[in-house]
Amino acid sequence: MPVLRLFAAAREAAGVARVDLEGATVAEMLAAAEGSFGERFTAVLARSRVWVNGEPATGDTPVTGHDVVAVLPPVSGGAGDTSVVARPAGP
Repeated sequence: MPVLRLFAAAREAAGVARVDLEGATVAEMLAAAEGSFGERFTAVLARSRVWVNGEPATGDTPVTGHDVVAVLPPVSGGAGDTSVVARPAGP
């Protein structure tokens, strides 16, 4: 059975990092996930990229029993507020 792996905001919205889902295409798997995980997940999915086995995918991309479908929401941020302090070189 194909595996759906969720990252960042998609994982938070679904409450799980991975789930086995039936589906012959990416669209079928994602529709099943939307039905299981609700509106918050659907909102995250709308702005996410989907990959199958490490390759970019579309809704009509076929999936089979051993495929891994990954949902990757946009990521931003970093260290937050930082300041730069100049230090002299040397010991």
